[in-house]
Amino acid sequence: MTPLAELALAGAMAWGSGIRLYATVLLVGVLGHYGYLELPTALHVLQHPLVIGTAAVMTVGEFLADKVPAFDSAWDALHTVVRIPAGALLAWGAFGDATPAVQVAAALGGGLISGGTHLAKAGGRALINTSPEPLSNWTASAGEDGLVLAGLWLAIAHPVAFLILLALFLLVLAWLLPKLVRLLAGLLRRLRRGVAGARR
Repeated sequence: MTPLAELALAGAMAWGSGIRLYATVLLVGVLGHYGYLELPTALHVLQHPLVIGTAAVMTVGEFLADKVPAFDSAWDALHTVVRIPAGALLAWGAFGDATPAVQVAAALGGGLISGGTHLAKAGGRALINTSPEPLSNWTASAGEDGLVLAGLWLAIAHPVAFLILLALFLLVLAWLLPKLVRLLAGLLRRLRRGVAGARR
């Protein structure tokens, strides 16, 4: 792989991990297994049938869990400790043929990207779950599924375009996350007041 292709793959896997970790691993593994994508040596393990099978089972579980209002937020909370290190590890693996310094830099960047993406997804879903109807939840979930597929395709087919869009996404994310945190903090305060009022 060229350095540009490695950079796009690292960014795409870190970004995709923050939204759909198991689908990201499954897609990259299947594409590598069937020869549609040349993976760096450190990521060859993703092509193993055991890894593909496990990722497929977890993808189905995540697909179903993500469509259930409120449960999806619990799933996201649990996966805070999974998606971020996995994104860092996948970004590290994308530069598996580079120097250790480049690999560490890739892991740090990958962790930052997957962490930001995960927080934006989890926070947005928590706000959507304040709505009693399930349609907005299902729409957001289906949109995330499509977004990951499109992002991975773009990173492989048009790495420069993907990297430009990723940079724009990160800029928007840096602007949006503080606002999202304030909204969630306000929501938590209202919930605590509601619980306290119900106990009286």
